[in-house]
Amino acid sequence: MAHGHAPQPPAPTPLPGVANIVAIGSGKGGVGKTTLAVNTAIALAKLGYEVGLIDADIYGPNVPLMMGSGQQPRVLPNNQIEPNLAHGVKVISVGLISPGDKPLVMRGPMLHQIIRQFLQQVDWGALDFLIIDLPPGTGDVVISLVQTVPLTGAVVVSTPSDVALQDARKALEMFHQVNVEVLGIVENMSHFTCPHCHQEIDIFSKGGAERTAKQFNIPFLGSVELDPEIRQGGDKGLPIALLGEDSPKAKAFYDVAKQVAERAEALSAKAENIFEIS
Repeated sequence: MAHGHAPQPPAPTPLPGVANIVAIGSGKGGVGKTTLAVNTAIALAKLGYEVGLIDADIYGPNVPLMMGSGQQPRVLPNNQIEPNLAHGVKVISVGLISPGDKPLVMRGPMLHQIIRQFLQQVDWGALDFLIIDLPPGTGDVVISLVQTVPLTGAVVVSTPSDVALQDARKALEMFHQVNVEVLGIVENMSHFTCPHCHQEIDIFSKGGAERTAKQFNIPFLGSVELDPEIRQGGDKGLPIALLGEDSPKAKAFYDVAKQVAERAEALSAKAENIFEIS
């Protein structure tokens, strides 16, 4: 029996007008990945960048709630989808197309189709950053993403607990396997400051993400404390980053956003130089 070669997937194609595509991922759910994606996108927009946000967490699309944007996007005459605009960020999510509590049940090929549509059929215009909120884990969506567009890099989010860090290391290895540069790791829910005694309480331990960053020789982008106001902002559709970079509550997200911008722009410039030389 003759063995034919499996067809090679098409090479990833850059999105016209989009300078940097940054994926935000985690090894497991519940570590605040969407909170980081939403607040980083808003922080970048507040810092003067043109920003888009794709909610690629198909099974748990929380971005519409957290961005306070629930209206269905318009389909333009050229069959392109117009993203919603929320807090200065262009947003698309499957939660805008299939709102409510009804779960989406779909297999890998359908996921691939949705990801391609969100990237190529949405009228993003000119963007400095397109942030992609990935589903937790190491599944089909990431593969679809890297096959469709060239990613500038990825950010991994973890809590400091050993269980979360074990899964975060899998996410780091996954990005390494698919040749995506990791811009850094963020420790979320790093500590809780008691409002009464002002003591720091390490509910999920502390410092584990920084140790993991050293172990993998990747940048540590900082820690975000466990703060009820961050959660409340997301639940109300008014993320904490809207308070601006001078707010102590929002500062950690601006620190992350600035480092992501700096690293992504450096990598994009390096890629352009390599392209010009070759």
